Amino acid sequence: MKLANQDWLIRENGFDRNRIAADGNKFMIGNGYMGCRGTMEEYTKDQLAAVTLAGLYDQVDGKWREPVNAPHPLYAVIEFEGQSLSVLDSEPVEHEQALDIRSAVHHRRTVFKADRGAELVVESERFCSAERRNVIAGRLSVTCSANGQLTIRTGINGEVWDINGPHLEKLEAAEHQNSLLVTAVTRELQVPLAVAERISSSMEAEEREAVTMEVRYDQQSGSIFRTISFACRAGKTYTFDRFAAVCTGLDEEEPGAAALRLCREAAGTGYAGLLAEHEACWERKWALADVVIEGDDEALLALRYSLYQLLIIAPEHSEKLSIPARGLSGQVYKGAVFWDTEMFMLPFFLYTQPETARNLVMYRIHTLDGARRKAAEYGYEGAFYAWESQETGDDACTLFNVNDVFTGRPMRTYFRDKQVHISADAAYGIWEYYKFTGDEEILLQGGAETVWECARFFYSYAYYNPLKQRYEVLDVTGPDEYHERVNNNAFTNAMVKRTLFIALEAMEILHAACPEQYEALVQNSAIKPEHIRDMHDRLYVPEPDSETGLIEQFDRYFTLEDIPLSELKGRVVNKHEYWGGGNGLATTTQILKQADIVLMLHLFKDAYDTVIKKANWAYYEPRTEHGSSLSACIYAMVAADTGSPDWGYPYFMRTATIDLTGESKQYVGDLYIGGTHPAANGGAWMAAVQGFAGIRFDGECAMISPSLPEKWQAVQTRLVLRGQQIKVRVGRQQVELEADAGNTSEVRVAAYGQSLTLEPGVAAVLRREQGHSAE
Repeated sequence: MKLANQDWLIRENGFDRNRIAADGNKFMIGNGYMGCRGTMEEYTKDQLAAVTLAGLYDQVDGKWREPVNAPHPLYAVIEFEGQSLSVLDSEPVEHEQALDIRSAVHHRRTVFKADRGAELVVESERFCSAERRNVIAGRLSVTCSANGQLTIRTGINGEVWDINGPHLEKLEAAEHQNSLLVTAVTRELQVPLAVAERISSSMEAEEREAVTMEVRYDQQSGSIFRTISFACRAGKTYTFDRFAAVCTGLDEEEPGAAALRLCREAAGTGYAGLLAEHEACWERKWALADVVIEGDDEALLALRYSLYQLLIIAPEHSEKLSIPARGLSGQVYKGAVFWDTEMFMLPFFLYTQPETARNLVMYRIHTLDGARRKAAEYGYEGAFYAWESQETGDDACTLFNVNDVFTGRPMRTYFRDKQVHISADAAYGIWEYYKFTGDEEILLQGGAETVWECARFFYSYAYYNPLKQRYEVLDVTGPDEYHERVNNNAFTNAMVKRTLFIALEAMEILHAACPEQYEALVQNSAIKPEHIRDMHDRLYVPEPDSETGLIEQFDRYFTLEDIPLSELKGRVVNKHEYWGGGNGLATTTQILKQADIVLMLHLFKDAYDTVIKKANWAYYEPRTEHGSSLSACIYAMVAADTGSPDWGYPYFMRTATIDLTGESKQYVGDLYIGGTHPAANGGAWMAAVQGFAGIRFDGECAMISPSLPEKWQAVQTRLVLRGQQIKVRVGRQQVELEADAGNTSEVRVAAYGQSLTLEPGVAAVLRREQGHSAE
C-alpha cells in the first residue's frame, strides 16, 4: 500500500492501549459531510469508533443534544484456525498506524503471531471520498505465512458510540443484491438514516468457489455481518475492497435507496478509481492551502497536519453548516458551533477557500431566528447568538455545564447567558468576509440584517451611566471564563463597539442597494440608527494606563489576588477540578484561562502601539494558564507583531501539535472534552501566515511585515485575494511574489514600506531597504 513521503506522513509505531482515544482523534479522516475516527477495523463503541455526521442532531430523554453517529460500515475481525487476531486481545508483533495527510488516507499494518506459530500480516487503508460526499472506501489485505483456515467477519456495526444516546431507533438490517443495509431513524425528529456496504475480493474464480459466506443479522443492535471463510495459502495476499455509503433524510428523500445506489456506483468505479478521483480533489485543495516552512521540518509537518484537520471538516457543500468546536471527531461539546469558527478558523478559509468562508458566515445568517429567540427569551431586542449553536441556532448550552468533582453536583456556569460577545463575533465574521471578498450580496442576502440585529441586542443589553455619561456593558463573561459576571470586560466592549460600527456601515450599504429592505428593518424597530451611533460614540472601552501601558481586563481586575501560576497549581486537590465558577481556584485571582486582553490587541492591532502590546503581553502571559486550546496561538501572533517571534515560536508549536501529542485538557470537572481542536488548527495557520509571515489583506492591498522565528528561513504560500491568486515567499530580507497568469485583474502588495501592483502572470521581488524589482 502506497504511503506519502515524510513531509506528509503522520506515523506511529507500536500499539498502546492507553492511546486508543487519542489516536482516534489523531488519525481521523473526513470530507465535511462526515468524520471517521482513526480507529482499527476491530474496534467498537467501547474504543470510540464512530462516523460522525455533520448537521444531524438528536436529543434523548432530556439529555444533552448532540450530533448523531452513524452505524460503522468498515467493521472487520479476522480469525486464523479459529483464533481471533485483534489488537484488543492479541499482543501484536508489529503495529503501525499512519495518516497520509496529502491524500487524506488512513493506513494500518499489524503483524500477529498465531498460536501455531504462523504470522499474519493485516494491512488496511480507508478514506472518506472528497469527490463523493456520502462514500467511504476501504481496502483490507491479509497475508499468512502458513496454510490454514482464514475467516473474515465484516459488515455494518449498528452498536453506535454515543455520549448522551442512544440516538437511533427502529434499526433494521437487510441484504440487498450483494449489499448490506442498515436503516434507522433519529429519536427526536425521526430523521431517517441509512448505511450501505458491499465488498469485492482479489480472489481468482476457482478460489471464490471454495469460499463459504454467511450473512447474519443482529436485529437488536441493528448490525449485519458477513462471515467469509476459506483455505488460505502460505505467502499469498488476499485483498478485499469495501465500499460504503451513508445517507440521511437531510440530503435524500429515500436514504436507503440512495445509499444502496451510491454504494453500487462506488463499487462499479472500483477502489483504484475512487482513490484516484479522491487524490485529485486533495491535490486541488493543497494547491491553495499548503504552507511551506523552510528550515523547520517539525514545524512544517505540524502546520500541514493542522491544515489537514481543517480541510477534512470544511463544509464546502453547504451554507447551512459550520464547523463544531471539536470538528467531526465525535459528540463532544454537543457538536456545537462556538465563536471559535469566526475568530480562529475563518481567516484560513478567507485566504484559501473564500467559497467555504462564505458558507461559514451564511450559517450565522441562516440561524438568525434562533439568535432572535434567545434574545427574546432573556428579554432583549435583536439577536443574541447561541454559545453552543446547532442546526437551528437555538442554544444547546445548559445552565449547569460542569459537575463539581468533589460533590458530583452540577455547577451553575454563565457560558450561555453572559458570554454576550458571541453576537459580536458573528457580526465581526460577516464583516471580515465582506471586506475581504467585496461580496456585497452577503449583506443584501441577510448579512446587513444580521449585524443590525446584533447591534440592537447590544443596545438593549448595555447600561447607560448617567454620571459618567457613557454606555457600559455589565455582567458579562469574556474569553477568560475563569472570571464570570464581570463589568466592562475590555475585549467584550471593544467587540461591541466594532459591531455597532459594522451595523451602521452595513445598513448604509443596504440603504443604497435595497431601500425597501432598509426601511422595513428600521421602521419595525424602536432602536434607530441614531441610537446605535450614539452608543458607538459613547461606549466605554478600557484604555491603557498612562504610566504602565496596561489595560485592565475588566473593572477591578487589578484588585484580585496576584498569585504566581505555579503557586495556584499547588492548591489543586483534584486534577480535574474546574478553576472557574463561583468557587473555582482562579476566580478570586488574576490567573486567566486564556488570552483575553491579548486577543483584543491582536484583533485591533492598529489601535495600539508596540509599547502597549509588549507591556500587556509581558503582564498577562505569566498569569495565563492556557487552559483553552485557543490561547497559545494568540500569544504567538502578538509576539510576532511586536518583533519578538522567538518568544512566540513555542506557543505556535504548542498550538500546531496539540492533536499530534494529545496533550490537552481531556476533562473539565468530570466532563469529557477530548477530540480534535480545529480552532487551534486555524490558530496555527494564523500564527504562521498572519503572525510570522506578517501577511494581512484589507480588501484592497496585501501588506506583508515579516517577523520570522530564528529557525525559519522563509514561508511560502498561495493566497486567494478578491478572486485573484498569487504565490508568496516571505524571507528574512525579501518577499518574492508571482501572480497567476489566469488572474483577471491586478493585485496590490506592500512590504518594507514599498508597494507595487502585480499584473496577471507577473513576478516581482520586494527587498528590505533596497526597492523592488519586477520581471
